[in-house]
Amino acid sequence: MPPPSTSSLKLQNVFDLTGRVALVTGGGTGIGLMIAAGLATNGAKVYIGARRLDVLQKVANEYASTGQGTIIPLALDVTNKESIAQAKELIENQEGKLHILVNNAGAVGPVHLFLNDRQAPEHKDAETLGTALFNNDSFDDWSKLYSINTFSIYYVTTAFLGLLDKGSRDFEGFTSSVVNITSISGLVKLAQDHFCYNSSKAAASHLTKMMSTEFALNGVSVRVNSIAPGVYASEMTVDDVTSVEEVAKIGKSIVPVPAGRAGTAAEVAGTVLYLSSLAGTYTNGQEIVIDGGYLAVNPST
Repeated sequence: MPPPSTSSLKLQNVFDLTGRVALVTGGGTGIGLMIAAGLATNGAKVYIGARRLDVLQKVANEYASTGQGTIIPLALDVTNKESIAQAKELIENQEGKLHILVNNAGAVGPVHLFLNDRQAPEHKDAETLGTALFNNDSFDDWSKLYSINTFSIYYVTTAFLGLLDKGSRDFEGFTSSVVNITSISGLVKLAQDHFCYNSSKAAASHLTKMMSTEFALNGVSVRVNSIAPGVYASEMTVDDVTSVEEVAKIGKSIVPVPAGRAGTAAEVAGTVLYLSSLAGTYTNGQEIVIDGGYLAVNPST
């Protein structure tokens, strides 16, 4: 077998996204913005979708001024089918296809701040703890969070599936990519003060695998993978994570994160870049954990 062509292994060929069209939900802040910036900087035309159009427009203006790729704001409520359909129609009219979909939109939902405080009165006995957990949140609270963290992945992906399939025909050897941003919270056995959030992310992880399998079995040329980040600076954690103590406080781990720090924009954007470029075209149905070793030292599935 002859050695591979050196030109096919060059970075600009393996990871280049020139000509690709991407949509990142929740792309105006936090991890979503890190991902959108990474895709745009490497050649993609990136639509960032969220409800707060003013936040998105500010981001788009800032990136336009730096010349670091193209970012376009898109009004999108991922929990509303009509809004999703309108976003799909706009991109279909403007582009006629989609190559990359990053389902990043998410929220924390109800929390149980007393759960890890063993001195809290809620830990008096099993009856007291059970009652506190029972009364802390409602069925509606759980339903709303699942709508954002889990249901939206299904509805946004299926809405754009036809455009993604068309995108797979654009470049030789390339297959369109769906990347779902899950969380180590869906894999760790700790509740981390929020049963609802962690279980919704676990559901999103399994949904990723089901969609990957069903699309492949039905001849749809679209790959589906997920990324499970650990502690990163975002609106759901804090704007900036600078110390080992902050990482441990946010992650609510039993054992501190071996890396001793939060993740960086380059690390999460780079992982999405891999899954969305020619480099990741042979990867399908996988969940990549980027957590600084959190799950390596804490109880997880």
